[in-house]
Formats: sequence, structure tokens, C-alpha cells
Amino acid sequence: MKSIEFNIFKADQPKLKPIKGRVLIAEPFLPGPYFNRSIILLTECNKEGAMGFVLNKSSDLYPDEVIDDLFSFKGELYLGGPVSSDTLFFVHRLGDRVPGSVKITGDLYWGGDFEVIKELINNDEATYQDVKFFAGYSGWGAGQLEEEIEENSWIVAKLDDAVVLDPNVDHIWEDTMSQLGDVYKAWTNFPENPSFN
Repeated sequence: MKSIEFNIFKADQPKLKPIKGRVLIAEPFLPGPYFNRSIILLTECNKEGAMGFVLNKSSDLYPDEVIDDLFSFKGELYLGGPVSSDTLFFVHRLGDRVPGSVKITGDLYWGGDFEVIKELINNDEATYQDVKFFAGYSGWGAGQLEEEIEENSWIVAKLDDAVVLDPNVDHIWEDTMSQLGDVYKAWTNFPENPSFN
């Protein structure tokens, strides 16, 4: 009988580099409240390090509950990561309408003039479909993210801009993982804690 080399936990990853606009998909057993089964949008990635926001961890709060003078915003406040968790950040598709914003992809931007964002929302010129708010961000020092990718903690992938702003994030990890191929689809069936199986 011939043995084959196969390790379901070390599947061949797509050969994508971590760059601004791509996402990091956590391997099934990455621990922690922020990173367990998370998807992170990279907003910066260069030789000095990387920064991004966790797309699929809700805080069960709404931005208008914590932001003064913001009225009836229906989108949730997401936990962007463990760094500066007492600071609000936002990703949007309002482009040059928000001075100081930084382009991520064709349609996505992050940051910019916070007062302008509030005004656009309050005047019904922007909704939760245009803006996503985060408490904190995820950050890596020089070379740190590359090491974690080499250790198979993250899979680098592309994600449609519309999915980034979609408020329905309950199954985004499973859906995105299953689109990467059969081995990754199998990962979605593993229990979050193998000892419970």
C-alpha cells in the first residue's frame, strides 16, 4: 500500500500576497475573541507592517449609541481588532465626498473627515450600506503578518467590495472559505473547539 502525503490542516494556499484591499481568512482553530474564524480587510500592508479591520465580529452596539450627534444609523458597530479598541474607525464607499479618506480598492475607502461622514448619514445621503464602523483595528509589525501566513494562520484572498460592506456577516467566514476549494470547504465543518467533538 502506498502512503500519500496529505495534511488537511496545511492545504496549499492560493499564491496571493497580503496587500491593501485583500482579506485575511483565519484558519479554523485560530484562537481569541477577535481572530477566531475572522475575516480581516487589509487597509495597509507594506514593509513597516499591516493594518486592517475584522469584518465579521459585531459588538451588539449601534454607532448612534456611542457617537454624539449621529442619528438613526441602522448599521452595527463591529470589533475591528484589539488595537485602540476605544477608538472608532470606518470603511466606506463615499470616495472624495469624504475629505482625507484613503483609497483601499476601486470602491472602498477608509477614514477621512468624521464630521462629513456624520453629516452625510444625518442627511440621508449615506446609509449602513455605504459605511461600516469599527471599534479598534488589527495591526502587525514589520514581517509579523508574513510569518503568520507562513505558519498557515491566515489565508490571503480577494473579497468583493459589496461583501465587505454587507451587514449580513454571520456566515461570511464559512462562505468565503468554501469558495476557495474543496479542502478549505472541509475546514468549515470542523467544530470551533475540537475537544467538544
